[in-house]
Amino acid sequence: MNVPELIPIRHEPEGRTRTIGCWRDGAFFASVTGPVDRPEWYAVLHCFDSAGQHLDSAIRSAGTGPEARRLLEEWLDALPGREYGSIAIAPFEVRFDGVLFGLVIEEDGEADEHDEDGESDEHDEDDDEADRFTAELHPDGLGFHAPWCGCYDT
Repeated sequence: MNVPELIPIRHEPEGRTRTIGCWRDGAFFASVTGPVDRPEWYAVLHCFDSAGQHLDSAIRSAGTGPEARRLLEEWLDALPGREYGSIAIAPFEVRFDGVLFGLVIEEDGEADEHDEDGESDEHDEDDDEADRFTAELHPDGLGFHAPWCGCYDT
């Protein structure tokens, strides 16, 4: 599997990665999110050490989106030395209220070695391997993939 040990995530000030960066003890990824099958909104703050390994997650069901954003702002304001910017973190999983939160490596079920005519495509097997895996941020629905440049798909 050609997935890096640390997944780069690019900071986009106007995008869905606007609340990521570094703090005194490492990196953080913060968001307001809600699982598609539930009405509640969650404030989420994942913290990592300076090597990109998961330390802890603060997750709280906050009811409405504005309430979750207010709570998240409080948490972010309390992070010593907080600076927004790009990060690189290792995959991790946390469950809260029966919901999966984390950056999880997944095999892309759409990868296929044959074209529409059933003929094998002529391309490098290493490219197939690299394209077959994604790192999916749950439940936010952000997917990171080769060439592992920090960009995401939704």
